[in-house]
Amino acid sequence: MTSMRTTVPKILAFAGSARKASLNKRLVRVAAEGARRAGADVTEIDLRDFPVPIYDGDLEAEQGLPPKARELRQLLVEHQGFLIASPEYNGSIPALLKNLIDWTSRAVDGQDGLAPYRNKVAVLMSASPGSYGGLRGLVHVRAILGNIGVIVLPEQLAVGKAHEAFSLDGSMQNPKMQESVETLGRTLATTLARLHGINLYEEPAERRHDPGRLP
Repeated sequence: MTSMRTTVPKILAFAGSARKASLNKRLVRVAAEGARRAGADVTEIDLRDFPVPIYDGDLEAEQGLPPKARELRQLLVEHQGFLIASPEYNGSIPALLKNLIDWTSRAVDGQDGLAPYRNKVAVLMSASPGSYGGLRGLVHVRAILGNIGVIVLPEQLAVGKAHEAFSLDGSMQNPKMQESVETLGRTLATTLARLHGINLYEEPAERRHDPGRLP
């Protein structure tokens, strides 16, 4: 007799862009669906909902962590893995994402500053109208996360000419690209499951892209 699964991998999915029509927000949603179909519990957030000032040590000393930084920090603590789609700004990481990492990696209430990040697992992706797909920015995102204790998986994807890549319903125009992005989500889910001794019940492959299925 098999025991019931009592837990599933918990993944936090977000884009490093605040723009409402962000291509990276669309991209991470596709990856998040792949993780869900693999059996993970995925929470999607919008960094636009976590407004904080530019990190300032004097401000921190006077007022502590801003409420929204505390809220995001707690979400990071509660999840085992991260799906991150980050745009490339001038060849590097967006200020929004870097600033939130700076705030949420500060010690608070006696807790280690890197508790939200240490030994977590992340998968990176990017989307850009340019031909490189934001690839150069991912180099910096990977380095920053690695330096604060995140295990960043080697699998990643940069979608070039991304303004032409998505359908109106949010799916990708190219079925092979859709599968590749969903695979990033599945890879994170299955990696977390192995690390935490969780048995996943992944959706059968023949059901993943059945056009007759309701979403």
